[in-house]
Amino acid sequence: MADDRLGPAAIRLAGVMARVAGWRPGEFWAATPADVRAALAGWVDPGEATCFDGAALTAMMERFPDG
Repeated sequence: MADDRLGPAAIRLAGVMARVAGWRPGEFWAATPADVRAALAGWVDPGEATCFDGAALTAMMERFPDG
């Protein structure tokens, strides 16, 4: 059974952003998914196929709305 909670994934992503972008917890939690995507864009080889596109971001934002 898949874990559908956002919490564990968010904690892992917070750790990634701390290592990659130097974000502190407050900076991570204040960021939008688009901010995270923009910060990680520089770490992806432009020749590689993307596994997370705009449609996936939109779907995630609809499933886990802020507020």
